[in-house]
Amino acid sequence: MNDQSSPVLVTGGAGYIGSHVLLALQDAGIDAVVIDNLSRGRRELVPDGIQLIVGDAGDRKLVGRLLRESGARSVIHLAGDIVVPESVAKPLQYYRNNVETSRNLIEACVSEEVPSFVFSSTAAVYGSADGETVSETAPLRPESPYARSKLMVEWILEDISNVSDLRYAALRYFNVAGADPAGRTGLVAENATHLIKVACEVAAGRRDKLTVFGDDYGTADGTCRRDFIHVSDLASAHVAVLSHLRAAHQNVTLNCGYGRPSSVLDVIRAVEQVTGNPLPTEIGPRRPGDPVSVVADSSLLRKLTGWSPVHDSLEEIISTALAWERSMGA
Repeated sequence: MNDQSSPVLVTGGAGYIGSHVLLALQDAGIDAVVIDNLSRGRRELVPDGIQLIVGDAGDRKLVGRLLRESGARSVIHLAGDIVVPESVAKPLQYYRNNVETSRNLIEACVSEEVPSFVFSSTAAVYGSADGETVSETAPLRPESPYARSKLMVEWILEDISNVSDLRYAALRYFNVAGADPAGRTGLVAENATHLIKVACEVAAGRRDKLTVFGDDYGTADGTCRRDFIHVSDLASAHVAVLSHLRAAHQNVTLNCGYGRPSSVLDVIRAVEQVTGNPLPTEIGPRRPGDPVSVVADSSLLRKLTGWSPVHDSLEEIISTALAWERSMGA
């Protein structure tokens, strides 16, 4: 079995982004096997026909055995903790779960001579950007333990690629939202902090109100601005990047976003437009670790892989997220 046709080991495949990536791999005819400890993921989100191993992605022996038994020659590493305010309160948890786990996983991959590694990084490594959009060469100024933990893993990958045959793609996600348009999977989280998820919970009657964390930022309407990307488009980007990495076998760092900013108030107005109803909101204090504005220049992703989004409207992102939220309440 060659690298192009071999299965992919997906860590965190029972999670939000992971389950969408698995659907995209299935659609592309690529076999996958999942390792997930189910601390945040859900078994039922793993698509039928994909093997789920309940275990820790940082367990070197387990990962090594899975790589050998499955014949996987590529890894997509999605497992990790992702909540910025939580990382500020619990930094050691984030350095353990994000950095230590990734380090052990990478060691297992090097030992098993895995050539291709796709890493789930974050646009939070840029901090609050100076310009209108940020490219992959922008200054790196992470403002939270979460962001620093992701950048540390990027550094580990860079260093290990210099002394091994492992080649990697670091995907810097911007703000991921929405749900599978066919309703097969979506975001399941207790005490969610994602803006669009929370807004849709309010719209679906699962929460009383949405708190806007700060309205005194240096933006047009005083609220933070984000570049939202539909999770299904992000999933298809993983497949495109994996194909590129397998063929070119060269390290790449790529922004994953649309390049279109939306403020918190823009999102609230869009939810109200989709639902036809006002969204109960309140203004609260700023949250620690929140960048003011981060918007992607994703031209390199498009140029290298030919990736093109198909769900790139804020209204569609919200509509799919809301449909998923309402299906959960059924």
